[in-house]
Amino acid sequence: MSAKIGLGVLSWAHGHVNAYCSMIREFDDARLVACWDDNEERGRQNASAFGMTYSSDLEAVLINPDVECVMIASETSKHAALCVRAAQAGKAILLQKPMALTLEDCDRIIEAVERAGVWFSMAYQMRHDPQNIHMKRLVEEGAVGRVGIVRRRHCIGVLFSEAFINGPSRWHISREANRGMWMDDAAHPCDWLYWMFGKPKSVIAEVDNVLTNVAPDDAGFAIFRYENGMMAEVHNASITHAGENTTEIYGDKGVIIQNHGDGPSCAVKPPHPIGVKLYQSERADLGWQDQGLPVPGGHGERIMGVARPFVDALKAGRPMCTAREGRVSVEMVLAAYESAETGRRVAL
Repeated sequence: MSAKIGLGVLSWAHGHVNAYCSMIREFDDARLVACWDDNEERGRQNASAFGMTYSSDLEAVLINPDVECVMIASETSKHAALCVRAAQAGKAILLQKPMALTLEDCDRIIEAVERAGVWFSMAYQMRHDPQNIHMKRLVEEGAVGRVGIVRRRHCIGVLFSEAFINGPSRWHISREANRGMWMDDAAHPCDWLYWMFGKPKSVIAEVDNVLTNVAPDDAGFAIFRYENGMMAEVHNASITHAGENTTEIYGDKGVIIQNHGDGPSCAVKPPHPIGVKLYQSERADLGWQDQGLPVPGGHGERIMGVARPFVDALKAGRPMCTAREGRVSVEMVLAAYESAETGRRVAL
């Protein structure tokens, strides 16, 4: 990689890439070079905003020697095709979530990046959030003993927004482009669960529309079971105005609670002062122990927080979330859909 890594963007469909670029343009070890978008108006607008060269020809960006890595933020249905072409062109890849809509497309991506030997990573901001990193360390250190029950909420309120439903983001509610809102956003807590505790063995779930009918689904609950008996509930919804309690981890020696860990819970001010707190049965006299981690000013801070770890990981040649890891969260999401559709427990 160059001393100042050249970065490109393939599609601005997913707004998270704008947050990354807003941070990257201030870095002294990376630069925004060129972009492509099949929506020319969107492509030119963002190219101008970030000082990049826009091209309507995808190959022009992929053969540009100044572009060493591409950030792919297209509609989810286009991920596989763009990743394959980028890998064949020898470009490193940062891919927006979820990895793909099918396991077959995940496998196409894995095969392409492994055959080409290019750096690849998923862009899951939960893995870089200081609160999540701290909770993972507490669990690994045995702070709450053997974990038996986990609850994780990751919600947004976008399906109550006319601007989201009818504006440039409306592809999110297309079954063809994104399958459903559970597919789009439950990938976050599923990846978090896999990152924290490994891959579960089965799931039983309900995914449906409960308050709206503008998207294929608007909410869901999934209960994952692990080989060691642990139960983990994932709650994801796109119809949540406000929230607070985001993560609950219950062990035989204590409890970890995280508040204000998703969009709605960060949006309502003022927040509860304790972001992450720990209770330990052997230190009951201390009550809840404030872990001293601040609550972000907004959920956008967590999204922007991907940029620095991304560039650092690219320079170091180590992915933040590999293609094979990215496939796991897709498998978890799809298994939850299958369970909801069939009414039965599904093995992973």
